[in-house]
Amino acid sequence: MNEIIIVKPDKCVGCNACIRSCPAPEANVIRQLDDGRFITAVNQDKCVSCGGCVKACNHGARDYVDDTEECMSNVIKEKVIIMADPAIKTVFPNKWKGILDWFRKQGCIIYDVSFGADICTWAHLRMIEQNKVGNIITQHCPAIVKYIELYQPKLLSNLSPIHSPVACGVTYIRKYLRRTNPIAMLSPCIAKTVEFQETDMVDFNVTFKKLAEYFDRNGINIPTDSGNDYSYKFDDQAGQFGTAYSRPGGFRDNLWLHDPEINIATSEGVHKVYPELDMYAKMSESKHPAVYDVLSCEFGCNIGPASGTNQNIFDVTATMRSIENEAKERRNFSGIRGRGEDKLFKKFDEELRIADFLRTYKGSMPTPIPNDKQLEPIFAKMGMHNDTDRKYDCHACGYNSCRDMAIAISRGLNTPDNCIVHAKSVLTARHSELAKQHERLAEITSECLELSTKLKQDVDHITTNMNAIGESTSATSERATVVKDLLTNVVAFCNDNPSMEEDTVNQLISILQTTISAFSALDDNVNITNKSSSEINTAIIAISDLVENINKILIQSEEN
Repeated sequence: MNEIIIVKPDKCVGCNACIRSCPAPEANVIRQLDDGRFITAVNQDKCVSCGGCVKACNHGARDYVDDTEECMSNVIKEKVIIMADPAIKTVFPNKWKGILDWFRKQGCIIYDVSFGADICTWAHLRMIEQNKVGNIITQHCPAIVKYIELYQPKLLSNLSPIHSPVACGVTYIRKYLRRTNPIAMLSPCIAKTVEFQETDMVDFNVTFKKLAEYFDRNGINIPTDSGNDYSYKFDDQAGQFGTAYSRPGGFRDNLWLHDPEINIATSEGVHKVYPELDMYAKMSESKHPAVYDVLSCEFGCNIGPASGTNQNIFDVTATMRSIENEAKERRNFSGIRGRGEDKLFKKFDEELRIADFLRTYKGSMPTPIPNDKQLEPIFAKMGMHNDTDRKYDCHACGYNSCRDMAIAISRGLNTPDNCIVHAKSVLTARHSELAKQHERLAEITSECLELSTKLKQDVDHITTNMNAIGESTSATSERATVVKDLLTNVVAFCNDNPSMEEDTVNQLISILQTTISAFSALDDNVNITNKSSSEINTAIIAISDLVENINKILIQSEEN
């Protein structure tokens, strides 16, 4: 499958709105980028291209690709057949004629898809009347068809074998009008690209949104028509009440115009129709309606995901009422008050073969759903260890239940980090660990503060002792100097006094000189002690400053 729904990683914020809006359980895959961010990518092989995620994304991270650019390059080269979906009238209520006229001026041939819808209605009626079909699910919505092929293949036998309105119109053009030109459809539907790829019947899906952007980008001004005339001169017959197909219940009402007794049920909207299809698959055939008319879009094709319309449901309803009234006036019935035979359908009976309007489908084997035992370790990784946790079902991950999230994780489509319960349990565990670390840090801080206070006291004590030592050494130095001077004078006296015995004097002088030398050494030691004391005092002052800073930091830490 070619890429249809695309993701812009720089705009994805991981809000899971895309998952929440998606009916396909395997279409979204969580990817981690190099910068550590998680984004939601698209698994193209499992995506039904319904476009729900494109409408749901508020960040512009989801978009789609169609064939507008390629079609426009072909329009220049050759005559392209333009199939106009009836929703063009509600999407561009005042410009749809101008748009078709623009294509006609480029040499294009314009056909009405509503005519194909009339063929589709006729084929269904005849198949029902002839009991050639059982209880059927309508298939004009390609997203529904793809969902059944991928996720409910057992319903393929219920899926209507008759082509969609546009395919019925293309079949008529190819087989009955013998035209071989390239065909482009102007549509409000992203998923039409899937149908065209699978059936190989239409060359280009030109969506209304991309078409309007093309016109704006290339400065093409489409004139506005303020009239309320919804007729148009197509290159072949215009459709009749098939124009109602674009709204919810439009196909049903087409059938009921011819046979109001047919048991028909309807469903539309991604959050309604797909769960009901799953329910339908589990029901017995006896409970199925004869026709189950289903659409992926809640308001039908008129406000499709590729319409780009600014019209609200009330605008669309009012326009559709005028369109259908105009279509009813053009219906051609025999008899009184339109109660006779439908002459258009009589023409179909005469000219068309139902077998030409049938298609087949290709189902695939759905991915097995893991059992409880297989999900057990997944729940453990999600931090869900009991039934209460496993039924939390907050939907923050985008899934309908915690079990659906666990299944996605087991399939490699998601990660426990995307689970809010897991995230809360991780945060709680981390908070508990941080609380323990903070408590231990407080204890260490208190112990450090106590030791620092004691160290400050010891430094103060050392400072006091060093001051005392300094004072003592200074006094000792002064006294030693006095004694030294005194002894020096005594030696001089002895040398100058001849009355004393020479031996006695010499002996006394020797003793005094030794004593002087000792006092000189003492004086030198005192000087060294004073110098060391000064250096010690300088170091003690630096230590005191450091201790003071430590105390301030510890006190501030304890207060915090």
